[in-house]
Amino acid sequence: MKFGLILNTQFVAGEDARVKVRDLVDQVRAARDAGFDSVAVSHHYLLTPFQMVQPLPLLGRLAAEAGAMRLITNIFLLTIHTPAYVAEQVASMDVLTGGRFVFGVGLGYRPEEFEGMGVEMKTRVSRFLEILAVARRLWTEDVVTHTGRHFTLTNASLALKPVQRPHPPIWIAASGDAAFDRAARHGDACLINPHASLPTLRRQMAIYRTALAEVGKPFPAEAPIFKECSVARTREQARRDAEPYLLQKYKAYADWGLDKPMPKGESLSVPYDDLVRDRFIVGTPDECRAEICRYRELLGVNYFLLRPQWPGVPQKRVLEQIELIGQALVPSLRSA
Repeated sequence: MKFGLILNTQFVAGEDARVKVRDLVDQVRAARDAGFDSVAVSHHYLLTPFQMVQPLPLLGRLAAEAGAMRLITNIFLLTIHTPAYVAEQVASMDVLTGGRFVFGVGLGYRPEEFEGMGVEMKTRVSRFLEILAVARRLWTEDVVTHTGRHFTLTNASLALKPVQRPHPPIWIAASGDAAFDRAARHGDACLINPHASLPTLRRQMAIYRTALAEVGKPFPAEAPIFKECSVARTREQARRDAEPYLLQKYKAYADWGLDKPMPKGESLSVPYDDLVRDRFIVGTPDECRAEICRYRELLGVNYFLLRPQWPGVPQKRVLEQIELIGQALVPSLRSA
C-alpha cells in the first residue's frame, strides 16, 4: 500500500498567501520525514470565495523539498487547455522532478472555468480525449501532424521529452459512471473521487473493471483513491476537529455543482453524519486503519491519497495530522 498527502492549496479570503505557501513547504518536509510516498495538489481557476495557488508552479517549488516523494496533480483541468501546452508543461514537470511526476487529470465541472478560458463546456468530453491523444503523440513521436475536431498541428515537434517513458502515469479522475469507463479506456489508472459513497463506488468499480476487460488492459498496479481523513485519539474528537472545515468545503462543492455528475440519489447537501458515513476516513488510528483496509478489500485500491486539511485548518493541527498518520497508519499498512 502507498500513501500520499493532498495539500490544501485553497486559502480563505484575506489570508496572506505567502504565509500559506510557506506552510505548504513545511507540510511537504513533514510528509517526507513521516514516510509518505507522494504529495498532491489540486487545480481550479476563479475560485471565489477561496484564493488558490496554481498547481504546476507550486509543484515546481515543492519538488526541492520532496526528497524521493512523487509529485501529483489531483487534478489538472485538462479540458480547458491545448495539447501543445499540456505536453510542454508535463514534460517540463517530469524533468524538474527527475521523473517523479504523476499527471492526474479531470474533465472539469465549473462553468466559470470554461467561460474564463474561452471553451464551450458542451465540448468537454471530445476535447478531453483529443488533448490526451495528441499530447501522448507529442511525448512519444518526433513529429506530429494532426487534424481533429478541436485542434490542428502541422509538423509539431516536442524536443523536450519526459524523463518517464513513454510519459508520466496518467490518472484520470472519475465521479460519474461514464468517467469510470473513460478512465479504464484512456488512462493508466482511475483516480477515485472522495465524495461518492462506498456502495456507489463498488458499483462504479465494476464498470471500470468491465471496461478494462473490454480493451484488454489489466487492473493497474497502482490503484489510487482520494480520501478526506481526520485521525485523533477518539472518534468523537476526529469528527469534531474536521466538522466545521469539511462542512464549509462540501457546501462550496455543492454550490459549484460537483454533485451534478454524481449518480442519482447521491448528494453533498446532507447532514454531517451522512456526509461522513461510508465516505471519509475519520476516527481513531485503529478505526482509520480498518476503514482503509475495507476500501482496499472492496474496491481493490492500494494507493491512498489522504487530505487531512481544508481551508481554515490551523497549521499546527495539519502538522499533527501528518505526524500521526505517518506514525500510526503508514508503517503498519505499507506491507499489508
